[in-house]
Amino acid sequence: MPLMDHLRELRSRLLRGLLAIAVGVVVAWIGYPWILDWLTDPFNRVAPELEAQGIDARLIMSGIGGAFQFQLKTSLIVGLVISSPGWMWQIWAFVLPAMHRNEKRWAALLTALGAPLFIGGAAAGYYVLPTAVELLIGFVPEGWENLTSGADYLSFILRIMLVFGVAAQIPLVVVLLNRIGVVSARQLARARPWTILGIFIFSAVATPTVDPLTMLFLAVPMTALYLVSELIARLTDRRRANTRDELADTQPSSIEDPSPLDP
Repeated sequence: MPLMDHLRELRSRLLRGLLAIAVGVVVAWIGYPWILDWLTDPFNRVAPELEAQGIDARLIMSGIGGAFQFQLKTSLIVGLVISSPGWMWQIWAFVLPAMHRNEKRWAALLTALGAPLFIGGAAAGYYVLPTAVELLIGFVPEGWENLTSGADYLSFILRIMLVFGVAAQIPLVVVLLNRIGVVSARQLARARPWTILGIFIFSAVATPTVDPLTMLFLAVPMTALYLVSELIARLTDRRRANTRDELADTQPSSIEDPSPLDP
């Protein structure tokens, strides 16, 4: 395809992707009341427990345009997420024709595995939100008030869910590196203590909280996923070795047997 045709194709794909995002933003704007209830549910669930401890915790909107900015930002983020199948497909449709058949198969496999892992990790992050909120606000002295702006609360939620979603990609990365021959199961086993230590350090730094419980909520699943990926790598290496042995057995010997001497 000539260069100008490539540019026209790129422009067409970009316009379609932007249109998908715009539709997603409009849908999110219309469904904002339900989205707001979903976002504030973790906070509202722990508010009575905090009140029983003598802490008045409330979510607030600061400034004249604070509520509008919060709704706009929330709609943009949610619209980007719910329209991701549309604009991601436009990216794939532009890139896939340049790939070989084997590369297309790997790209489809990575997409099929990576998306559920990320969604599962983000869901786990949302699950631990009430615990994180209760622990952090619990440091407020008794009789004091805690006023959390909507912007800060949204950023807190996004960081938690994003960190957990990215962390869930560990087995996919490890298996991919093993598949292409960068690391072996034996190397992964030798590096296991240092890897687990690195996981806990990453969890302590990446989580936007200071409590050890949230860190454990991230570090323990990451460690389990790493051990699972190590097991998959061991099975892959074993199957690869068996295949290599079978090929060696089926290949004819390069040295021919000497012919018997004629009498």
